[in-house]
Amino acid sequence: MARILNIISSPRGEQSNSIKLANAVIDRLREKEPASFVKVKDLTRNPFPHLEEVHLNAFFTPAEKHTDENRAAIQHSNEAIQEIMDADILVIGAPMYNFGISSTLKAWIDHITRAGITFKYTPEGPVGLITGKKAYVAVTTGGIYSSGDYKPFDFVTPYLKMALGFIGITDVTFIRGEGFAVSVVQETALDTAIDSIVV
Repeated sequence: MARILNIISSPRGEQSNSIKLANAVIDRLREKEPASFVKVKDLTRNPFPHLEEVHLNAFFTPAEKHTDENRAAIQHSNEAIQEIMDADILVIGAPMYNFGISSTLKAWIDHITRAGITFKYTPEGPVGLITGKKAYVAVTTGGIYSSGDYKPFDFVTPYLKMALGFIGITDVTFIRGEGFAVSVVQETALDTAIDSIVV
């Protein structure tokens, strides 16, 4: 049985193409392992706070010295990291907003990227500590960014590959749903993306 953590970062609910594509990935995974358990983490319903001084103070204070304020500030981070640790597979919906990821997804990443917890510094450089996980990222865009003139403007896939790899999740597959705002392909964009899923 696989434990799947589904990260939602689109606020569009049932209209969201990234949610639809991520759900299609999960369907394929469950075809292979019907007993798989899925936990949904909707970042838009319970948004992670953007990092402030109180969070950073908690991150860099040893756990044994945490005050009540530190413990309250670090709760989101600790829970999010534990959810990842408990999962075998992450399925992340990542719609492109202004060439990058949503601020809600960025806030989640900021809370799970912690020195000494999800990565460590070594003489050879930083090393990720979350290993043995598989991630699928459902990237949806209004335009075409996998090739052509707009490829250099895709800051979603390279950033997420780097950010996940930095904490040790290096087995990452991107599934692209492209052209949702392009008249000649928008009607088939989702079906084309779903057809490309390989798990």
